Amino acid sequence: MIRFEKVSVTYDGAPEPTVRDVDFEVPEGELVLLVGPSGVGKSTVLGAVSGLVPHFTGGTLGGRVTVAGRDTRTHKPRELADVVGTVGQDPLAHFVTDTVEDELAYGMESLGLAPEVMRRRVEETLDLLGLAGLRDRPIATLSGGQRQRVAIGSVLTPHPRVLVLDEPTSALDPAAAEEVLAVLQRLVHDLGTTVLMAEHRLERVVQYADRVVLLPAPGAPPVTGTPAEVMAVSPVHPPVVALGRLAGWDPLPLTVRDARRKAAPLRDRLAPAARNRAAAAGPAAVTAAAARPPAGRGTGRLFGRRTRTAPATGPAPTAEARSLTVRRGRVTALRALDLTVGPGETIALMGRNGAGKSTLLTTLVGLLEPTAGTVSVGGTTPHRASPRELIRHVGLVPQEPRDLLYADTVAAECAAADQDADAPPGTCRALLSRLLPGIADDTHPRDLSEGQCLALALAVVLTARPPLLLLDEPTRGLDYAAKARLVTALRGLAAEGHAIVLATHDVELAAEIAHRVVLLAEGEVIADGPTAEIVVSSPSFAPQVTKILAPQQWLTVAQVREALG
Repeated sequence: MIRFEKVSVTYDGAPEPTVRDVDFEVPEGELVLLVGPSGVGKSTVLGAVSGLVPHFTGGTLGGRVTVAGRDTRTHKPRELADVVGTVGQDPLAHFVTDTVEDELAYGMESLGLAPEVMRRRVEETLDLLGLAGLRDRPIATLSGGQRQRVAIGSVLTPHPRVLVLDEPTSALDPAAAEEVLAVLQRLVHDLGTTVLMAEHRLERVVQYADRVVLLPAPGAPPVTGTPAEVMAVSPVHPPVVALGRLAGWDPLPLTVRDARRKAAPLRDRLAPAARNRAAAAGPAAVTAAAARPPAGRGTGRLFGRRTRTAPATGPAPTAEARSLTVRRGRVTALRALDLTVGPGETIALMGRNGAGKSTLLTTLVGLLEPTAGTVSVGGTTPHRASPRELIRHVGLVPQEPRDLLYADTVAAECAAADQDADAPPGTCRALLSRLLPGIADDTHPRDLSEGQCLALALAVVLTARPPLLLLDEPTRGLDYAAKARLVTALRGLAAEGHAIVLATHDVELAAEIAHRVVLLAEGEVIADGPTAEIVVSSPSFAPQVTKILAPQQWLTVAQVREALG
């Protein structure tokens, strides 16, 4: 169905090809996963399938790419639209209408399908992706994860024979991601749809793949094979594979279920360390429990009352919200929310798509005015402070990091960040090199991959070293190595006293870095406590290592490696 024959792509002005000697085939009715570190050309390979490369992006395509027998060099994207459905990394760039229902129908209208067929397929897709309640909502009012589901739905309704998906679960909560992947699996198994998908969160998707294509480095030829074969040699792999390598399991497990079947001897080896950890955590857990408000805080609609956080002792909080309510149009995004963020604290905001996480961050940074209640950051009221004043207190990296970038080169972007923050020249560039090495100074930000773009935006915001750092889905587009560098950088900032609040669906990131997890639902706090306490008890938000080694409370492979010595 899809065939690459010795394909290389060189963009205008680039000294070397972005991808070289790409040669593989995707048979009809298979789900093939494209993996590799950030910046190796995965999006370029996907764009070559839909014809966007080179017809839209420019550059030179060598070799041959065919889809259902059509050469993408001689067929423009509109001539492939009846065969190929594409969802890129940025859902906003995908939309052409204003409401959810219109967006789902647009592709079918373009192909001239009958109205009765369109109506039936729209209803089916609304149900498949859990979008029925959003049917009439303006797309501009949706959360990032909701937009991603709409983008996926809009390419499903025309029933293409080939689906090309770039990071399709990156903005989805764990439950929504499972729903989308289950839909894709049904399309592959029941309808024979062919799916080529790039995804960094391999813990979510690798078990669904029939085959994996690994791009190991920029310009390097791909490695293809079964998921188990490729994961055994891949530089990017999920925690379940990392744990399997550490424990010496053969064959390597790809799912939590397979790993649990092998885990009993490892749990026995870890038992003494687990008992020591539990004993050491006991007094701290009792102290933390005494300091927190009663269970059920923020669930007044269920219990008929609303509890408040007890006044904190010690250093003044970096940020504080009291009885915070925010309405966005007809939607009440936050409901009488209380939150205190202390110096040096790292908090993970978690919850389903649309729970209010991004709204809370944008209110803390002053982009939204509270409907009721109060917000204080560093002693200032964010929405009343000037930008020049606010930058000294808080910085936000939004879900769309390109919104922060406006210069023509990476070097110019970093120089402007240094100037805005009154930082020594080279500060931003050094931060960028720590987060994601290898990005050239003369690269235009629009030519960066999503992961590279996110790293640059992070470096720009971190240049000012704000006491409060807000990150909205900071690991979208980042591979595991880039995520590890991000974790190291954020830990260093927290150790220096910076408070960090990150909204994320990445449970592995929360396990790795967060001191506290705050769960939101319908704009209310439904749980707030130490990371281990919150995620271990949650089937949705527990990381892979926790699920594999339960009932022992391990969160990360690094913890297990340290315990084993």
